[in-house]
Amino acid sequence: MGKVSKDKRDAYYRLAKEQGWRARSAFKLLQLDEEFDLFTNVSRVVDLCAAPGSWSQVLSRVLIKGEKFGRAAWQDREAKLRQQMLNVFPTEDDSADTVGATESQSVRPPQEVRRDVKIVSIDLQPMSPLQGIITLRADITHPATVPLLLRALDPSYDPKAAAAAKGKKGGSSKQAFQPVDLVISDGAPDVTGLHDLDIYVQSQLLFAALNLALCVLKPGGKFVAKIFRGKNVDLLYAQMKIFFERVVVAKPRSSRASSVEAFIVCIGFRPPPGFEASLEDPLGVGGRLDRLLEERRAQRPIIAEVRMQDHERGTWDYCPAELGFTAESAAAVEEEGVVEVEAFDEQEQEEGGRRDGSRWIAPFLACGDLSAFDSDASYQLPEDYVSLDPVQPPTAPPYRRALEMRKTAGGAYGKVVQA
Repeated sequence: MGKVSKDKRDAYYRLAKEQGWRARSAFKLLQLDEEFDLFTNVSRVVDLCAAPGSWSQVLSRVLIKGEKFGRAAWQDREAKLRQQMLNVFPTEDDSADTVGATESQSVRPPQEVRRDVKIVSIDLQPMSPLQGIITLRADITHPATVPLLLRALDPSYDPKAAAAAKGKKGGSSKQAFQPVDLVISDGAPDVTGLHDLDIYVQSQLLFAALNLALCVLKPGGKFVAKIFRGKNVDLLYAQMKIFFERVVVAKPRSSRASSVEAFIVCIGFRPPPGFEASLEDPLGVGGRLDRLLEERRAQRPIIAEVRMQDHERGTWDYCPAELGFTAESAAAVEEEGVVEVEAFDEQEQEEGGRRDGSRWIAPFLACGDLSAFDSDASYQLPEDYVSLDPVQPPTAPPYRRALEMRKTAGGAYGKVVQA
């Protein structure tokens, strides 16, 4: 498929090249910002799974250079037009208050480069540099990434001194660290087409991003990450509600409707009392898992075992009644240690949890201007249209080694490649 056909089939791919974005995913972050106002009062940001850098490019142009896009840019143009019309057609009854109000509505001059903004981008793949962006090539699932991130955010941060402070009574491992306002993640695995497997791998990537975000977010901070919508999205919403005041699953218009991709937007970070995040002991795993499972077993009511009939074998088996499972499920629980976990909010925990079997319903919001391009539609290009090259070619594509091996072998079909 050539570039022209892709420009016709994917309008946002074409617009990304025309407007200078590294990838079409930049429009997704811009449309999320229009709906949730993500960049207001934000000066410290961490971009996870950042390559090729389209979201970092948005952060650089909006937070550092002060550029405006979408609705904000349209409002500025309207204000500038009103200002020009008032200057061209002045009225006799203009009072001092009206003049003052007009001056306050005028468009501000372009902002200078902000020096107080700190943006750190992390990815396993190399990424071309951007103005004002600190790039780390690291694994977000590894505990050693947190000290690297903290040192990139605050050069004066000393991991040894922080560890010594943590060992003292009442000390904290992040005493010399200034937390961040926003953590974003556009990471996704290479999809296989097996939806259950893809959703599981994506959930593990989201789990790693959340654990790192809990380590660096300040109270009231925001977290945005890509998810694959599946049957467990309600459980994901309930889990996020433990740490954030507002959680919404959003679908930008630039995201194809035929894709299961969506974004979970978490606003108002409020960790539970006494909670301290760490990648060495992440949520739900590590040394705490056995203790949590033992506490859950101790909290179950003592109920006599019941015998359930196996219709296939014609036998009767004992099943723990408090689990409410079949005989086969109970055997799997006893053998593998699998326990079903329920999520409650604070009020339901005080009342003893839900008894009616009802579920959380995650709010879903489609964001983006309805007059914008449809990401699933094809548009006719003008006759004089010239297709542009991508803004940033791949720095380390996975197919590079395959091309080198093919060239060494003599071409695609064993033919000798002429120098």
